[in-house]
Amino acid sequence: MIHTLKKTITSISMVVLGSVLLYNCEPDPDTLGEQLFLDGAAQGKEEAFSVVAYNIDNNDTIRTDAAKLTNGVLGAFNEGQFGLQKASYLTQVKLSTYDPDFGTNATVDSVVLVIKPKFASDSVTTNTVDDNYTYTTAADGAVNAKKVVNTYPVLKFGKAKRNLTIKVNEVQTFLKSASDTVKSNEVFAFDSNELGSKVFSGNASSIAITKDDGGTALFTASTPGIRIPLDKNFFQTKIIAKKDQPELQDASNFIRYFKGLRVSVAESDGYLFQFSPNDMEMVMYYKYDKTENGTTTRPQTSYSFVLGVGNAHIGQYQYERTGSAVESAGYNSVTGDAKLYAQAMGGNSIGIKIPEATITKLKNRVQVDKVGIISAKIRMYVDPTWKSTNYASPTEFTLLRRYIDPSSTNPTKVKSNFTNDLLKLAGVPGYAIFKAYDMDKEKPYYDFIVTQSIKEMIEPESKPSTDKTETKYFKIDLGSFERNADGTSLAGYKSTTSSYDTRRAVFIGTNATDPNRVELMVTYGTK
Repeated sequence: MIHTLKKTITSISMVVLGSVLLYNCEPDPDTLGEQLFLDGAAQGKEEAFSVVAYNIDNNDTIRTDAAKLTNGVLGAFNEGQFGLQKASYLTQVKLSTYDPDFGTNATVDSVVLVIKPKFASDSVTTNTVDDNYTYTTAADGAVNAKKVVNTYPVLKFGKAKRNLTIKVNEVQTFLKSASDTVKSNEVFAFDSNELGSKVFSGNASSIAITKDDGGTALFTASTPGIRIPLDKNFFQTKIIAKKDQPELQDASNFIRYFKGLRVSVAESDGYLFQFSPNDMEMVMYYKYDKTENGTTTRPQTSYSFVLGVGNAHIGQYQYERTGSAVESAGYNSVTGDAKLYAQAMGGNSIGIKIPEATITKLKNRVQVDKVGIISAKIRMYVDPTWKSTNYASPTEFTLLRRYIDPSSTNPTKVKSNFTNDLLKLAGVPGYAIFKAYDMDKEKPYYDFIVTQSIKEMIEPESKPSTDKTETKYFKIDLGSFERNADGTSLAGYKSTTSSYDTRRAVFIGTNATDPNRVELMVTYGTK
C-alpha cells in the first residue's frame, strides 16, 4: 500500500497554481497525504521533530524599482516590536504629447495629482455635495449640474484612525529608466519646497457630475482616489512658459528637465497603505484665448501628464529600530532564535533548518519501523505579545527551498527556488503553501507544507534520479508569488509581493522551554 501511495504522489499534475490560503477553525489532516491513503488501511501518527528556526537579516533593504512595484506604499507606522517604518514613493513624469500647443496666453487654473489606493469596495458613503454646481465645458461653457461624491475607506495597516499629511516634492536626481534596478534605501535628492500637500483622513472618493437638464454625465471618476492640489504657479513656469522650447520637445529632454515627483507623509506614526503606481494621474487645468468670428473667449481645458507604465517608479523605505524588540532579535542560524520577526519591504525573513539529528530520526522511522511519510509541515505559533496587539494577521507568505547542487560548476553555492511541493503537488485539490489555524483564538498558528521536500530528504526513492540537489533549509517571507500576465502561471521564485506587503508578525522560535516552539510535524503511517 505504501508503494501505491508513492506511485500516486509522483503521478500528480505538474501544473503550478500558486499559493492558496485556507483558514480552518481546527487543525485537520494535511490533504497532501491522508487523502491519498487508500481504503483507510493505514494508521496515521503525528510526531513533532526539532528544527532550527532563526531570523535572516535583509539589512532593511529590498528591490523597489518599477519591475517590483505592482503596488506602491505610502505612510508611516511606529510600534514597539519592529520600530518605525516609513514609506515614500518616487515617479517619473512624462508628457502625453510632446511639443504641446497650449494656445495663446495660456494660464494655469489648477493642477491635481490623483493617487488611487486600495479601498474597501463594500463600504461606501454617498453624498450629494452640490445640487447647484456649475461645470464649465469647452463646447457649452458654464453648465448647471449636480456633484455627487462616493467615499470609501482605504485599506490600512497600523493605527487606522489617524490623519496623515501627504506631501509632494519635485525630484532633483535623474531617475533614469523603468528597467533600472533600485534598492529601497537609495537616496534621491528633492526640492524642499513642496509642490502641494493634503491632510488625508483615510478615505478615497470618486466624483460624478451630471447635467441638470437631462442628467447627462459631464464628469465621472470611476476609481476612488486621493486628490492632492499642486502649485499652479510652478506649472505655469515649469510647463506653460516653456512652450516651443527644447525642454518639452521630446521625452529625453523632458525627463532630465522635470525629473519627477516624490510623494511622502509628514508624520512618523500612523499607518501604511497601498496604491496603484500605474493608475496615478496628474492633470493641469488651464484657460487660453480662443477667437472665433471676431470674439475672444477664454475656455478652460486640461492637459494630462503620464505617470504610469514605462516610467521609473521607486519605493523608498526608511527604518528606525532603536529601542524596538527586533533590534535585539538575534540571527543565530546554528542554534536558532527564541523569537522570529517577519517583515516585508526589506525587513526580516525566517530561516528553517532541518538538523541532522531530525533527519536521522526520520530515516530510522522509515528504515527500521517501516513507515511511510504521509505529510510534513513546519508549524509556527504567533508570539503572544504580538497577538495581543491585535494588528491584522498576515494572509500571504512565500516559502522557498535553499539547496546545494553538487553537479553545478560551483558545488558549494547555496541556491534558492520553489519547493518541490509547489512544483509537484500544487495541482492537488486543497493544496496550499501554508494554512492558518485558530486566528481568532488564543494560540493562532501557521502550518507550512513541506511534505514532498521531507520525503525526498528521507526516502531516496521519492526523489527523481536526475535530481542531485541537497535541500539545506527553507526561507519564509511575507508576501505572495506574483503571476505572469496570463494569470495562471507563476512569474518565478524571485517575483513576489514582498516589496510592498505592509504586514508583519512575530512568532515563537527555537525555544526549548516553550511548548509552542517551531517544530516539524510529520504524519506517517504503517501497514
